[in-house]
Amino acid sequence: MASKTPKDPSTMTFAEASSELDEIVEHFEEADIDVDDLIARLERATQLVAELDSRLRATKLKVEEIAPRLEQATQSLAGGGAVDLETGEVLDD
Repeated sequence: MASKTPKDPSTMTFAEASSELDEIVEHFEEADIDVDDLIARLERATQLVAELDSRLRATKLKVEEIAPRLEQATQSLAGGGAVDLETGEVLDD
């Protein structure tokens, strides 16, 4: 791995963290891997995976929270009503 200090995974975009993880996996697939480098890269991969997993779980919870409101809004709009998109409540005319 490069000698510079890697970015804190929590400050990286999802794409940046995922791309770095892909690079580490590609490096693992090489035939000649230095044991010390292997350990450092494995530790970094573990940090990245933990951060990516945390973000995916948070996203899943948010989608599960928003989806019912979206469904309610869609149904209300199909009936000609208006919906508060923050709460999902049908607004009276």
